[in-house]
Amino acid sequence: MKVVAFNGSPRRDGNTIRLLRIVCETLEEQGIETEIVQVGGKCVHGCMACMKCAETLNHRCVLTGDPVNEWMEKMFAADGIIIGSPTYFADLTPEIKALIDRAGFVALANGGLLNRKAGAAVAAVRRAGAIHVLDSINHLFGISGMVTVGSSYWNLGIGLNPGDVDADQEARKTMEDLGKNLAWVLKKITA
Repeated sequence: MKVVAFNGSPRRDGNTIRLLRIVCETLEEQGIETEIVQVGGKCVHGCMACMKCAETLNHRCVLTGDPVNEWMEKMFAADGIIIGSPTYFADLTPEIKALIDRAGFVALANGGLLNRKAGAAVAAVRRAGAIHVLDSINHLFGISGMVTVGSSYWNLGIGLNPGDVDADQEARKTMEDLGKNLAWVLKKITA
């Protein structure tokens, strides 16, 4: 089994990736392979609603010149997907939004390429707005027929500066519990 996690923060060693690492380490302890993909800070284009993905049916977006098709390949091949984003003006980063929109369209146009995979959202936040980030990510999972996995609290960690979430002990436990829950779900749905 494999889980691919997408870091939507342009800060390569910021709070979002620190939270994702905790989840991935927990998954690896459960015998599940993980990969973290850096999305934040990359120049990506949003969906143009051209509907070419419904014509070509090749599991790809016709937009090239950015890594979104490569990321989608990883999503479609994985058993589980984690999408992490910092909270920017009470929502997710534009890079993550572009990935969600394009992957969602391509997956649906090609017969449900994300259907019955497990998905989890993770948010880093300074103070407020993380629930909206989680909700925005979870919409992809719901629309795509995925199984959305939760934890023992909201899947978030609190911190402003890179590394601040390291002091958030509740976030650490929440991420560990998320990893355990995601492993449990994956073992059930892939059996």
